[in-house]
Amino acid sequence: MSNSKINYHKQTYYTNRELSWIEFNYRVLSEARDKSLPLLERIKFLSITASNLDEFFMIRVASLKDMVNANYTKTDIAGFTPKEQLEQITSKTHELVTIQYNTYNRSFIPQLKQNNIHIITQYEDLDSFQSNYVDQYFQTNIYPVLTPMAVDSSRPFPLIRNKSLNIGALICDKKSPIAYDFATVQVPAVLPRVVQIPSSKPNVTTLILLEQIIEKNINKLFLNYDVICAYPDRVMRNADLTIDEEEAADLLMEIQKKLKKRQWGEVIKLEVEDKIDKRLLKILRKELRIKEEDIYTINGPLDLTFLMKIYALNGYEQLKYPEYIPQPVKSLNHEEDIFTQIRKNDILLFHPYHTFDSVVDFIHQSAIDPDVLAIKQTLYRVSSHSPIIASLARAAENGKQVSVLVELKARFDEENNILWAKKLEKAGCHVIYGLVGLKTHSKITLVVRKEEDGIRRYVHLGTGNYNDSTAKLYTDMGLLTCSAPIGEDATAVFNMLSGYSEPLNWNKLTLAPLWLRDKFLELIKRETTHAKNGEKAHIIAKMNSLCDADIIAALYEASNAGVKIELIIRGICSLKVGLEGISNNITVRSIVGNFLEHARIFYFYNNGYEEVYMGSADWMPRNLDKRVEILFPVEDKNLQNEIKQILDIQLHDTVKAHLLKPDGSYEKIDKRGKAKLNSQEYFCEQAMKEAQSTPTVHDRRVFEPIVSDI
Repeated sequence: MSNSKINYHKQTYYTNRELSWIEFNYRVLSEARDKSLPLLERIKFLSITASNLDEFFMIRVASLKDMVNANYTKTDIAGFTPKEQLEQITSKTHELVTIQYNTYNRSFIPQLKQNNIHIITQYEDLDSFQSNYVDQYFQTNIYPVLTPMAVDSSRPFPLIRNKSLNIGALICDKKSPIAYDFATVQVPAVLPRVVQIPSSKPNVTTLILLEQIIEKNINKLFLNYDVICAYPDRVMRNADLTIDEEEAADLLMEIQKKLKKRQWGEVIKLEVEDKIDKRLLKILRKELRIKEEDIYTINGPLDLTFLMKIYALNGYEQLKYPEYIPQPVKSLNHEEDIFTQIRKNDILLFHPYHTFDSVVDFIHQSAIDPDVLAIKQTLYRVSSHSPIIASLARAAENGKQVSVLVELKARFDEENNILWAKKLEKAGCHVIYGLVGLKTHSKITLVVRKEEDGIRRYVHLGTGNYNDSTAKLYTDMGLLTCSAPIGEDATAVFNMLSGYSEPLNWNKLTLAPLWLRDKFLELIKRETTHAKNGEKAHIIAKMNSLCDADIIAALYEASNAGVKIELIIRGICSLKVGLEGISNNITVRSIVGNFLEHARIFYFYNNGYEEVYMGSADWMPRNLDKRVEILFPVEDKNLQNEIKQILDIQLHDTVKAHLLKPDGSYEKIDKRGKAKLNSQEYFCEQAMKEAQSTPTVHDRRVFEPIVSDI
């Protein structure tokens, strides 16, 4: 059968994106269950699985429930209706939660105790001194903050806030103990959830959870009542913001209103302790209008994100990996200003192995340099104390033209971004609140500088956010350049964002939603043509997620033509491997390690005229069709070689890489007969070696050739 007659969009050739995401969370959970890792590192991964699951429900599951409620029956690329997807998600997530708590109860609690960290699991574990201490702690620190709420004929069922931890109780009047009422108290988020209490043994840290203290003392909140029973509960609500941007006269005000509504969106998940009184659960289920399958009975403390507080305990460094300090960029030095160095060579940045300070310094120096005329930047997610925001404000105060696009629709960062937008406006910056109907997800900074030979434009392009905090945790790439064609394109980008003026010609940058989809399809098609002509053809693509049907179909066709395709995809992958005549030449690996893999890198062999691109977009419909994204080429041959070796090392990772199997599951690499290679550790060690060597302006980083070239 010829390629032209094969239907590469056949639904059985695709994996549902939600089920693929759950597989990703299983990979994170596998790190928590990996006994070769230090104990507190494993605990951190379990906390991450809980946080991931919360966001998944609030957005993805909520969206599917909206579709079901609207009687939407169109199938996804894998052939599942929203209702069918929800059924499979429910089954898979119940299994996942069971494994989470088996890991917590059977592995972590006893191992923590062996390492002198004792988490109280039941009141009986407290000795008399500790019990008295806890009671006094409640009276002094907790009681004044609590607001108990009873429900009766004069008091309606209260709002149970999204993601809040609550204690529901059945109470009865001491004077008429026949009937009972429902009552609830919210566990205050303003107080520490993990409370350290005195230990009867030296060098032992004893911890109890805030909700346990409240539960133990709940009778003090209802003095005229007997408390029949009390159990914790937690609800998850629909947190997906739906905004009619065409009708919203002021996007800022509209988003602020929608943020408040997140607290009373439809309840999509209820977590309760597995020993909860059936009468109490019946009331919760009725008042919250939740289905049986959306109730999760938990054998342990609700909301395992508190484990990150355990990870942060002082004095237990032996149970963690040594902290990695991001290293200086070898091709940058402090003897020359950054503009002089960029003029000599494009500069490649590799975070967090190399410090994000280089980006912060670039913007800071631009803010104070008298020759800089203008700074323009897109901001998607920034840290709570962003030095970049401070530099932009200072630049405006220094009289420079400062234009900043602050994306107000950055999910769960909307409130933070609104605050920054107002601060920047107050400092005199021109602030744009994103584009109607599109999220601006691109990462670009343009600095316009007056020099002896005229105006020169300096540009930073990146794969990750301008966030100095997450830059220590996420792996991302960046490029500093003063390439004239890229500078022209950068100006065009900002003119388009601020004034909707689209230039007739572009030089190097490719933008979504304008041409990025077509660009990727053309690049894949070119490799396909080379393979059909009997020439060597090779694609390597690294990203967070792959679920675009057109891209996957193009990859299938390329594979069938003989193109070697190696994909490094951290999260969602709707492509299937091992399909005879379809994906025989495709491999997919996911690296889950101490850092979150976040870079987007695309390599095409191009019959020996190799091309390397980096950008802000994954191969997802939302990135290609509904966001402003930028793909940029890396044309310096030295930098291309560095990126090729980075990809090569990741493709040979034998420690943190998981390989996708034909059945859709993932398994760790079989290490037998292979050298041990943890790519993230390798890059850390390499960056430290570079920092110890004597830097010169013209030095280029050269990785040790421990594995074969691409």
